[in-house]
Amino acid sequence: MPTLALTDFNIVVSVLGGWISLFGLVSYLLKENFYLSEALISLLAGVAFSPHAANLIRPIEYAQGIETNLNSITLAFSRLVLGVQLVLAGVQLPSRYLRKEWKPLSLLVGPVMTIMWLLTSLLVWALVPNLPFLHALAIGACVTPTDPVLSNVIVKGRFADHNVPKELQKIIIAESGANDGLGYPFLFFALYLIKYTGDGGVSAAGGAATAMGLWFGETWGYTIILSVVYGAVVGWVAKDLLHYAETHKWVDRESFLVFAISLALFITGTCGMIGSDDVLACFIAGNAFTWDDWFRLETLDELPRSSSLQPTIDMLLNVSIFMWYGAVCPWEKFMTNDVVPLYRLVALGILILLLRRPPVILGAHRWIPQTEDLRQAIFMGFFGPVGVSGVFYLYITLEFIESLGHDGSPREDVAHLGEATTVIVWFVAVCSVVVHGLSVPLGKLGFWFPRTLSRTLTLDNDQDSRFRIRERVSNAFPVLSASRSRSRNASPRHSVPNVNLPVHRIGGSVIRAVGAGAETQGGSEPRRPETPPLPSRTIRFPDEHVD
Repeated sequence: MPTLALTDFNIVVSVLGGWISLFGLVSYLLKENFYLSEALISLLAGVAFSPHAANLIRPIEYAQGIETNLNSITLAFSRLVLGVQLVLAGVQLPSRYLRKEWKPLSLLVGPVMTIMWLLTSLLVWALVPNLPFLHALAIGACVTPTDPVLSNVIVKGRFADHNVPKELQKIIIAESGANDGLGYPFLFFALYLIKYTGDGGVSAAGGAATAMGLWFGETWGYTIILSVVYGAVVGWVAKDLLHYAETHKWVDRESFLVFAISLALFITGTCGMIGSDDVLACFIAGNAFTWDDWFRLETLDELPRSSSLQPTIDMLLNVSIFMWYGAVCPWEKFMTNDVVPLYRLVALGILILLLRRPPVILGAHRWIPQTEDLRQAIFMGFFGPVGVSGVFYLYITLEFIESLGHDGSPREDVAHLGEATTVIVWFVAVCSVVVHGLSVPLGKLGFWFPRTLSRTLTLDNDQDSRFRIRERVSNAFPVLSASRSRSRNASPRHSVPNVNLPVHRIGGSVIRAVGAGAETQGGSEPRRPETPPLPSRTIRFPDEHVD
């Protein structure tokens, strides 16, 4: 007898699949017409499906009711998304981009990032009561890196194509990828000092000297330098192996296109096993993998069949991770916690978004060629979002704090550090998703509404046009009026206007009209003209038939 199987797996798969399907039906309308980010929409969907609302996604039950397990799941999910996104970010950059633009990138991930860290830490220290400065440095380090996942919102799509210069898009991608992995030195500078100088120096011998020795040795040597070397070697070897396999026709189209994503999974897993910086290694590997620009040119978005894979994986990961964040975010702690009251939390979120990055970029924009124009500097300064990377460093911090306990109980000096980091980082991340997700549509509305209102008032003040309804409609909707005029003048059989728009096959090629370049042979069916060669593409796979 059939029975209902309302298991967690069935419910989660149904909710996730149903939401992605519904979002896909209006995705173009939301993203390209209203300029809404999929991160913001998915975050709100995660809240709607969470235990706070519909209770269809129950993260704490999946973790068997243990908060530590839930933190581990969220950290692993964040690592996976960041690894894939950063390899794809490295692949998107042109040939030898890190070597060509090393000066502005060094400025952005060096002095600029350091000042961002200090400004954020000072704000946290000033607004959170009874918080030691070392604790503020750790919290500030979590939200210092700009998020590569949310940065894609402003460097992809119709808005970016029409409003953001290509060189500015590239430097934003490169900076978000590089500084995301370089958040470790800022974070562990504070954490090692907390461990070896906190609690009166009783809990761990050595003091500040031991802390700095571990910071230089483990953080810079093992975590940063090893990850750079490892990512470069793996990316370069993967590039040569793929070259060799393609030359001998051993690889098919599907495996070729998915190679960068599988490389991201391999690096994330292996770096996680050896305890190095998998985030930075993935970004370096993506750059080394496309160092000669071969893979990037072969997978340009203009090419058929390959255009859908990487953006599709990108969209699936973004929607899934922000749905999960909406469900696991500690919303109730924003209202009631033992660290910071809500009014201070709101002020902190606003001030961090306003002062963490824009003043620093404006002060350094003259030395960054991509932001010589003041408007470009303002744009780059404002769009420095906090998202997946902030949550990633949050759970790295919580793991470190757990290691400071005695017999299962936290050390006295860090008893409230975990709660403070959780509340502040989550609140700033949510504020960033909302503010940066709504900035473009609100900016467009602020530009469009005054012009529309001014035009309407001008028409109302014109005495001759006060009763000209048809003229008003023609001015407001010229395309609609022209279409109606043509339809009245045309015969019933030819009422459809002749608009010269290309007709595409499902595969992507253009169906050409007979009178527009197609040739005929002896009065028979028109012969399809030869398709022009695809730009910059040299590979033809064994299963690909070329006319």
